[in-house]
Amino acid sequence: MQIRNFSIIAHIDHGKSTLADRMLELTGTIEPRRMQEQVLDKMDLERERGITIKMAPVRINWKYKGAEYVLNLIDTPGHVDFSYEVSRALTAVEGVILLVDATQGVQAQTLSVLGVAKELNRVIIPVISKIDSPNARIDDIRSELALLLSVDESTILGVSGKTGEGVAALLDRVVDIVPPPRHTDVTQGLIFDFGYSDHRGIIVYLRVFGGSFRKGDTLRFVAADEDFIALEVGTLAPEESPKDEMLEGEIGYIVTGIKKPGIASVGDTVTSAKRPASALSGYMAPTPVIWASVYPESQDDLPILRQSLEKLRLSDSSLSYEEESSGIMGRGFRCGFLGMLHLEIIIERLRREFQLHLVVTQPTTMYEITLTNGKKEEIYSPAKFPDEGSIQEVREIWADITLITPTDRVGGISQLLYDHEATVGETKTLPDGKIEMEAEMPLRELMRGFFDKLKSVSSGFASLGYKLKGMRHADVVRLEILVAEETVPAFARIVSERRLNFEADQLVEKLEGLLPRQMFELKIQAKAHGRIIASRRKSAMKKDVTQHMYGGDITRKMKLREKQKKGKKKMLARGTVDIPHEVFLKVVREG
Repeated sequence: MQIRNFSIIAHIDHGKSTLADRMLELTGTIEPRRMQEQVLDKMDLERERGITIKMAPVRINWKYKGAEYVLNLIDTPGHVDFSYEVSRALTAVEGVILLVDATQGVQAQTLSVLGVAKELNRVIIPVISKIDSPNARIDDIRSELALLLSVDESTILGVSGKTGEGVAALLDRVVDIVPPPRHTDVTQGLIFDFGYSDHRGIIVYLRVFGGSFRKGDTLRFVAADEDFIALEVGTLAPEESPKDEMLEGEIGYIVTGIKKPGIASVGDTVTSAKRPASALSGYMAPTPVIWASVYPESQDDLPILRQSLEKLRLSDSSLSYEEESSGIMGRGFRCGFLGMLHLEIIIERLRREFQLHLVVTQPTTMYEITLTNGKKEEIYSPAKFPDEGSIQEVREIWADITLITPTDRVGGISQLLYDHEATVGETKTLPDGKIEMEAEMPLRELMRGFFDKLKSVSSGFASLGYKLKGMRHADVVRLEILVAEETVPAFARIVSERRLNFEADQLVEKLEGLLPRQMFELKIQAKAHGRIIASRRKSAMKKDVTQHMYGGDITRKMKLREKQKKGKKKMLARGTVDIPHEVFLKVVREG
C-alpha cells in the first residue's frame, strides 16, 4: 500500500480548512450531498468563528500515474494559542504544505510554524492560496516564499480553495516529494490526540510507526504501563471507518473501552502487550501561560463543573485544572490555559456543551516569588500573593514576539509596544516592503488584550507570533480593595507598578457605581504599598425620621435627628457590608 502522510500549516485565516474541503471533494472522500464548508471542523464554535481549534485527521485516496495512493491529511489550527496542536500533528507526518495567502503574504505565525517543521526535518511544499482573489499578489508572494525557503520560484504552486484550481497538481506533488513511511520491525503507535465517548470510553488517535493493530489485540500504553483490549480499530474518512487491521504507516483510531481518566495521554506509545516495544519520542507537556479561577454561579453545580472539566480534559490535553476554595465565591477550579483565545473557547464550551452558568476571575500569569527568608514560591492567584514586607524579589515569564506590519502602521504599533512595557529589538524590511519587528514583553502584558489592540491599531494588517522565554524581574504589586475598611480578597489583582494608580482609580470608581447604598457612609478604597492610593465615598441612605411629626416645638425633631446620627455612628463602627453576589459577577466579568 502506497501511503503519504502530510499536514497543512499556515497563519490563521490563510485558507487551510477551505483547501482541505476541496481535497475531500476532488478525491470523492465525501459525497457531494454531505459536503459543507469547513467539513473537518466539527465544533459549532469553529464554524461560527471561521477558525480551526482542534486538528483533524482524514484519509483520502488518490490515483497518480496509474497507481493508487492513500493520503493521510491532518488539518491544523492557525492561531498562535494552538501551536501545541500543530507540533503534535507534525510529529505524526513526513511532509507539510506551507500555505501562504496571496493577498497577505508571509505572516508572523507562518514563520513560527515553519520553524517547527524545519526542526522536525519535515519535507516542505510551499503553496500560495487564494490565487483567484482580485487582490492577489501572486508574483510578489512567490518571490517572497522563494527567498524565505531558498527554493526556485517555479517549485511554488498556486491553489484556490474556493474554485479548486491547482488542487490536483498539489496532490500529485504530495505523492512525488513526501517520503513514504519507513519500515520498522516493532509494534509502535504514537498517540497524537484522543477523544471520549460515554459508551465506548477513551478513543485514541494515533500514527502507526511499526507493526499493525487488530481488533481484539491486547495492547499496552507504554508510559502509563496499562493494558487494554482494542474493541475497534479503524481509519478516519473523516468519520470513523472500522477495519479489521490498522497497518504500518497508517493514521487512525483505537477504541479502548477505558473510562477512567489519567491513563491515556498525548505523546504516549501504544504497543503489543505480548511483544512490548520501547516508547517513541513523544511531546513536551503543554505549558499553561495564563490561569483563571472558574466558579459555578450556584454551588449546587460544582459536581457538574468537575465532571465537565474531566470530559473536556479528555478531548483537550492542554487544559489543566485543580480544585480551590474562595471564602466569598465558594469552591471552584483554578484552570491553566495556553492563551486568551484558549480560555475563551474552553469557557464557551463549558457554557454550551454542559449548560453551566460560570463566574471567571481575571486571568493572571505565573509569578516566582523569593521571600526574605530565601524560600521560593510560585503564585498563580492575586489572593495568595504575599505581603510586600516579606518579598525579596518577584520574577515573571517574558515572551519573544515577532510582528509583521505595513510601514504606515509602525508608529501606532511602536506606541502600543511602549504602553505594554515591551523592549523593541531588531527591525528589518521584508522583500514585499513590510516591516518585521522583534520585541521582548512580559507575558502579563501580552495577555492584557495586546492581540486585540494590535489588530485595532493596524486595522487588521499586522500579525503576531510569540514564544515564551525565561523569567525576569517583575515590577508588579498587589492591589487590594477595601470596602468599609475591610479587605475583599476576591477583588485583589496583581498590576504593573506603571499602571497602579490608573487601575486603582478605575476599580474603585466601578465599585462605587455597583455597590448598593448602606445606612451609613460607605468607604471604598484601593490599597498598595501599605497605603491607600484611591478612594471613593458613597453617601448614606437618607431616611426622614421626623416624617410622622407635624407642628410642635422644633426641639422634638432635633432630638430624633441626634438619635439617628448616633445610630449611624454605631453602624459605621461595626462596618460590615454584605456585598451582593451580582457585584462580584459584574466586576469579575467586566475585568
